[in-house]
Amino acid sequence: MPKTRAGNITINYEQQGSGEPLVLIPYLSADHACYAYQVPEYSKQFTCVSIDLRGTGDSDKPQTPYSFEALADDVASFMQAVGISRAHVCGVSFGASVGTWLAAKYPDKVLSLSLHSAWSKTDAFLRAVVESWQLLANAVGVQETVIRGIFPWCFRPELYAASPDLIDGLSAFVRGRPAQAVSDFILQTGAVIAHDVEAQLARITAPTQITFGRYDQITSTRFAEALKNGIRQSELVIFENSGHVAMYDNVAEFNQTTLAFLQRCARGAGV
Repeated sequence: MPKTRAGNITINYEQQGSGEPLVLIPYLSADHACYAYQVPEYSKQFTCVSIDLRGTGDSDKPQTPYSFEALADDVASFMQAVGISRAHVCGVSFGASVGTWLAAKYPDKVLSLSLHSAWSKTDAFLRAVVESWQLLANAVGVQETVIRGIFPWCFRPELYAASPDLIDGLSAFVRGRPAQAVSDFILQTGAVIAHDVEAQLARITAPTQITFGRYDQITSTRFAEALKNGIRQSELVIFENSGHVAMYDNVAEFNQTTLAFLQRCARGAGV
């Protein structure tokens, strides 16, 4: 897989498909492969550029504090390095926070913005949940923390009962990817705890799709109003039968809804 120098780090990425560029930003602890259920559909109409953020996958892992603003700077530098002047930008959860900062700080680089399971400012509840993940990661490592500590927050109880094969498959997927070091997980979750982008939302000019799962406990619809009211050209979609990750527990509807938005925003921009 290709790598490029972006600012002061090297970023690993994967590119598939053809059409206008679509930058896919991973969620907490994940690498580029987390969009495995989306890229086959998206890449039929877009050039999908899936990246490993700093601290994940095969990108560099500097041991300095992370912030979502700094991670957005990384993505902007990456786009410049690989010759992408403007792109559609998609992020899920952690990746959505990176995308929010990117669109606010570099509005000329963003053709459209897709924010899935996003939040504008970490509240006391989210902080408590994430701090519990930090404790668990120090005890059992990141992969088992994701599977045993984070998955139950991401999926509805009904999904565990009705689709054990899906949970088993996603667990195997996590265990099959490069293991994130606990130190890098702590740096990422530190950015989550400190997150506050509310004052920047008005700077976003790109058309934006904001989605939530109705049964999401982590970044629930309690964050919808601030995002929808703060971003001028935004639309809100609720996946009625999903938790935190509709991209996995409601793949067909998620792909159809998100791809339709991307198609509406596609205007023939070049790389």
